[in-house]
Amino acid sequence: MTKLSFCAIVNNEEASLPKCLESIKNVVDEIIVMDTGSTDKTVEIAKEFGAKVLHYNWQNNFSAARNEALKHVRGEWVLVLDADEVLSSKIVPQMRQAMEDRDAIVINLIRQEVGAAQSPYSLVSRLFRNHPEVKFTRPYHSIVDDSVAQLLKKEPHWKVIDLTSVAIVHYGYTPEAIASLDKYNRARKLMEEFFAVYPNDPYICNKLGGLYLQIGKEKEGIKLLKQGLKSNQADAHILFELHYHLGNAYARQKKQLKQAAKHYQKAIEQPILPILKIGAYNNFGSLLKEVGDLQNAQKAYEIVVKIDPNFALGYYNLGTTLKAMGQFPEAIAAYQSAIKLNPNYAFAYQNLGIALLKVGNFSESMEAFKKAISLHESQNPQEAARLRQGLREMGIRNIESNQ
Repeated sequence: MTKLSFCAIVNNEEASLPKCLESIKNVVDEIIVMDTGSTDKTVEIAKEFGAKVLHYNWQNNFSAARNEALKHVRGEWVLVLDADEVLSSKIVPQMRQAMEDRDAIVINLIRQEVGAAQSPYSLVSRLFRNHPEVKFTRPYHSIVDDSVAQLLKKEPHWKVIDLTSVAIVHYGYTPEAIASLDKYNRARKLMEEFFAVYPNDPYICNKLGGLYLQIGKEKEGIKLLKQGLKSNQADAHILFELHYHLGNAYARQKKQLKQAAKHYQKAIEQPILPILKIGAYNNFGSLLKEVGDLQNAQKAYEIVVKIDPNFALGYYNLGTTLKAMGQFPEAIAAYQSAIKLNPNYAFAYQNLGIALLKVGNFSESMEAFKKAISLHESQNPQEAARLRQGLREMGIRNIESNQ
């Protein structure tokens, strides 16, 4: 059987590392962990899982650290995860099969972004052949894609394979994770330094432009994203993200909705895996709903839940659209689907209550409102107060939470 090595760089990851290593310990033949200066129990935990732990003096460059770790890999293939990522056991047979392909150089894996409701899936090049010319580049958002592109020019027999099921679950975008790391500032500094040297690189224009939008620097973000498009060097995946980010930016500027629609459509047209387009379909649906095109909004959300039947937000958005169209039984079914997937979905219960009231199902409606208030009280007490007030204005009193 093909030998597989696991490779990670870590720093103060005692909270997340055990879950990560637990997910790969029975899948890989060796575990290489490069520590960049942990002061907690990270090294101890890695050793408990049988890892070969190496130490590296951090140079403010993720690629340099990853490449140093790669020097110690002995397997034919390398699997790279961050400490806040977990490998799905269901993907392992597909991985094994793809690794047997003699011409495969990279196996791209779908990563699910927990907490990143905007775009819940991404494609990452984290499983690759241990080839001397496959190296990481870029100080932040380090990738092997640049070196693989160079290798393919010289040796075109190599191929890149995309696996279509979720392989990696990433917890780095949860609010707690972002709050605990100075994630945005560190990312911005490293990317701005790289951008100063490579101002027309579409990948960095996309990543830095997207980051600017996240931190409220709209004008700078839009400028960079447009610069990425002008380069004419972007592949379909980067083009998708450039158009998607521009769609989001223009959608927030209420006078630019036509521009937003144009970019969402361009994103959707890109020849990439459907699961990667969910964010674009979902946000396009929201834009269509906002301008009153409910039928096409419904179509967009139906595509979302068809692509991913486990996406609670898609069912919720479909429910709000159907409710706005007066299709209350269908809206109820959509809200119930959202709640089944996310039992703590306060707004789904709240809107379910309204839809049930519209069809005259008073008792179930009250139960839904009670549940919504209960959940809002723990998640957002102001929202619970607003809902109570709204119900009182409708003449419904004595709604008590289930707490």
